[in-house]
Amino acid sequence: MSALIANARMYSPTPQAAAAWRALFEIVADRADVALTAVDHAFPAPLEALWERADLGAAFMCGWPYARDFGQHRLVAAPIPAPPRYQDRAIYFTDFVVRDDSRFHSLSDVLGHRFAYTIETSHSGWNAPRYHLLKLRTPEQPRLFAETLGPFVTPLRALAAVLDGTADAAPIDSYLIDLTRAHDPATAATIRVIETTEAAPVPPLVASPATDPAIVARLGAAFVALADDRAAAPHMAALLLKGFARPSAGDYRITLERDAAAKAAGYTRIV
Repeated sequence: MSALIANARMYSPTPQAAAAWRALFEIVADRADVALTAVDHAFPAPLEALWERADLGAAFMCGWPYARDFGQHRLVAAPIPAPPRYQDRAIYFTDFVVRDDSRFHSLSDVLGHRFAYTIETSHSGWNAPRYHLLKLRTPEQPRLFAETLGPFVTPLRALAAVLDGTADAAPIDSYLIDLTRAHDPATAATIRVIETTEAAPVPPLVASPATDPAIVARLGAAFVALADDRAAAPHMAALLLKGFARPSAGDYRITLERDAAAKAAGYTRIV
């Protein structure tokens, strides 16, 4: 059997988080009896290039591209973050963040100022905030921001734009924010969440369309079993994980519905 690759770039805001993911991938590989090797795919390498690999065994993929791909990638598992706001479900949010010393205290306060985004193919960094912003648009104010800045591509680079004063606010994946609070409290102390979107299904771990479904099933079962695996416990705790779920393709349809709603309202771009 050919070796497969794993990657958790999307949820590795610090070296400690990246190491915990590598450890989990090793445990899953052992329990599933699958040759699975964690690989680096750091910025500026595009995530799309990772997702296109035929040897993909378990890599995080944004739910919106997954849905637009008509579910061709094989779903392996989806994380269930442990903090209470995730309600023991495989969901996440987009947090709108500003600098802690900012004069902005709500998303309405940011109107007419500078808004950063990650990339137009991201749910948390584009699709979710665009849908959320619909409620602030009026016929008299169809344009919300003085400047829309991006693409910054990664959430951490969008966050850096807020911290260095390039932008006034940015939409950031909530699970990434929580991991940053856990592993980089100094940075977390310099930011403040002013508003949060509705929940959406969390980005899943996927395998390539070419990956044997039987292998995908073994990997998925091994991820789900991590919740009761003593060897995995410290790494699960480091990653703020309660467990993993086996998602279905239909879970991610809501990302398409929110895209359609924004476009139907004439809000094709965040402006």
